[in-house]
Formats: sequence, structure tokens, C-alpha cells
Amino acid sequence: MAKEAQAPAKASGENIERFGYKQELRRGMGLWDVVLYGVLFMVIIAPQSIFGTIQQNSHGMTPLVYIIGFVAILFTAMSYMRMSKRFPIAGSVYSYVQRGINPHVGFMAGWLILLDYILVPGLLIVMVMNWGVALIPGSPAWLWGVVFIAFNTFANIRGIQMNRGVDWVIFVVEILAVIAFIALGCTFLAGGGANGFTMDPIYQPGEVDLHFVAAGISIAALSFLGFDGMSTLAEETHEPEKNIGKGIIIALSIIIVVFVAQTYIAACVQPDWANTDPDMGFFDSVMIVGGEGFYKIMLVVNIVAVGIANIMNAQIASSRLLYSMGRDGVIPRIFGKVHPKYQTPWVASIFLGVVTLCLALPLMDRMSSLAEFVNFGALSSFIMLNFAVFLFFFVKEKRCRSAKDVLMYLVCPWIGIAILVYVFTGFATMTYIVGIAWLVIGLVIGAVKSKGYKEVPEAFKNLEV
Repeated sequence: MAKEAQAPAKASGENIERFGYKQELRRGMGLWDVVLYGVLFMVIIAPQSIFGTIQQNSHGMTPLVYIIGFVAILFTAMSYMRMSKRFPIAGSVYSYVQRGINPHVGFMAGWLILLDYILVPGLLIVMVMNWGVALIPGSPAWLWGVVFIAFNTFANIRGIQMNRGVDWVIFVVEILAVIAFIALGCTFLAGGGANGFTMDPIYQPGEVDLHFVAAGISIAALSFLGFDGMSTLAEETHEPEKNIGKGIIIALSIIIVVFVAQTYIAACVQPDWANTDPDMGFFDSVMIVGGEGFYKIMLVVNIVAVGIANIMNAQIASSRLLYSMGRDGVIPRIFGKVHPKYQTPWVASIFLGVVTLCLALPLMDRMSSLAEFVNFGALSSFIMLNFAVFLFFFVKEKRCRSAKDVLMYLVCPWIGIAILVYVFTGFATMTYIVGIAWLVIGLVIGAVKSKGYKEVPEAFKNLEV
């Protein structure tokens, strides 16, 4: 441990051989590339797609829902930061729980979050198909899906460098669209439109209780889920032990400000929350403040931002998780194949493209169920991650000698666990059925691949750390 502490930061973070792996992916990302990836993955205009639903469920307090969700998810984000500094390798929660507890539990954490990572692109492409048909009535929904999935799969295989250029362009477009909406909304409200500026979207006395908090976290969690995908880029980022964790916190801080600002304006523009359209509520606010021309512009921005940037980044994270599990042999090793020219996990990328299309077409009318399945996989794996932080740092490494250690490695992880377990109890029955079935399948696969949970991946047999 002392030898490791004295090593230069670059050697420590970029020398993944000490974790039992070879450097196969191309490093080319810095801190702000990671931040941009995270912001685009979470999508700064994400609330626009589910604003109407949240307005109805929160009695008009959508901004408060996002604030509560941010505070709740921050404890898990800090656990990601601790683990990404200690284990700067691809694989996200799979790798962290694998190293923090043991390889077999790590496989189950990876298997559970796969439910999230595999379903998220499908959920997003359903949104794009619905918006595409709204933009061009009569156009075939399946065509929107095929075009965007094909493009994103191609870009994913070509690599991070191509994605980075696309990301910056879309990021600028999103920012300009949000600024335009906020400016038009402020002008509308300042001129006496609706009820003007009010505190009702932030807090209403007597309306906020534990049920509201739990429901709010469950809904908002979906919008924040992209932060965990940032950790999958550790082997493509310079100085990942510093840049991944810092990037996660910066991206979350940016995203909450933008989320609250745009939903506050939209809620003030449409104070009658009970009659807000659950599917197009935000766009109704856009129509009110900017007219039909601005309405169509915002639809196009959403289609491009979600259809390209968001889905592309979701597929990147998912393919890196499959790559990490594939090279360990806990799932078929073909997923660990790297393209000889582009140095990307091309087999995993193509697989995800096909699965996304197969999921999206039959589930266009089941978005709410799909969203809950995503949350089941993510939240269950987050619980395991928080426990891994406590077990590894506080128990195994005995980092419990100072108040700071107790706060970082005992208090924060267990608060994160408590919040997630509370939210976990609010899922629909079908979500539990699908989630438990997925868990059982994973237990069987894990037992077969490890010969009764006796064998561990090759990378664990001769470790330096």
C-alpha cells in the first residue's frame, strides 16, 4: 500500500496491469470530456420528456422533486467517487463491487445493472420515435428507431474521438435551446402571464411528506442515472483516479441547476398541474411562451439530443460494461472483443444496437413499466455499491480513525443504502416479478460460469492490489 501511495498519479491511475488487465482501449479523454459525457448522458433537457407526469404526481412541484432526487443520489455518487479513485478501471459498479466485496457478488451487481444499461437505450429510442411521429404526423415510428440506432452503433464502434465532436455540437444546441426557453418564459411571466413568478413549484405547505419524497426520488432517479455511466470510461480517460470522481460531482452539480431552472419556468407557465398533459406537458409550456415555431424547434432539439447524444452515450456505457464482464469471462468472452483499428468493444456495440431495436418496437406503449425496470436494476446495484464502500474501506482497510473517515466510509454509504431501500419498496408488483426473475437468471449463469461459485476471473489470480 505504501509503495502504491508514493507512485505518480499517472502511473497509478493509468497502469491497469496491476489490476490484472491489459490496456486495450484508447485513452483520449480529459476531465471536461468526462463532464460533457455525463451531462449529455443525463441530458440537460431530460425533464422535458417527463415533466407532465411529474407535475401531476407532485401536485405541481417538479423542481422540488428534482432537488430531492439530487440530494438522495449524491450519497451514491460519492461512493462512486471513492471507488473510481481506488479502482480506476472500466466496468463501473461491476468492477467496484467485485473488488470491494468479492468477484461473485461483483458479477451479480454487474448483472443487475445490466437490466438498467440494456433497457435505457430502448427507453430513450421509444421517446425519439414518439416525438418523431409528433413532428411529422404519419411518419413510420420504426424508421425513426432504425435510423438513430444504426447511426449510434456506427459512432460507438468508431470510438470516443468521433463521439466527442458530436457531443460538443449537441451540447451547444441544447444549452441555447434551454436559455431561449428560460428567457421567453421569464418574459412571459414578468409580463403578467399565468400567475407570474411563485414559490408553489418549489414548496407547498402540507403537501410534502415521506411518501412524496420516496415517489419523487423514484421518478427523478431515472433522469440522474447517467452519472454512473461516467465510471465506465476509466480506461479511456487520462488520470481516471482523479477525473472520473471529480467529473461525476461536477456533472451532477451542473445538471441539477439546469433541471430546476427549466422545470420551474414551465411549472409557473402552467400552474394548473392537474390538467397538464402527461406526455407533452413541457412542450405545451413551450407553445405558450414561444408559439408554434419554437415548439417545433424544441421537438427537433429533443429528437437530436436524445436520439444521438443520449442514446450514443448510453450505448457507450453499456458496451463498456459488457466488455468488462466479457473479458473476465463471466459472460461470453466474445463481448470482450476489441476492434483492431478503432480500439472499441465492437461486438458489444452491435449486440446493444440489435437489442435496443428489438425492445423498442414492441414496447412503445409501455414506457412507464420500462422506466421502472430500469430503476430496479440501477437502484439494487447502487445498494450493493454503497455496501462495498463500507465493507472495503471501513472494515477491510480499517479507515475509521478520524471523523472524516467515519463520515466518508460509514455514515454516507449507509445513508445512501437507507434512501435506496426506501425507494425500492415503492415499485409496482410487475417490476418486482421481472427484477427477481432477472436476478434468478443471473444467479444461475453465475453458478455455471464459476463452476458453483468456486472459480474467479483470471484477473484475480495474481493481483498486486
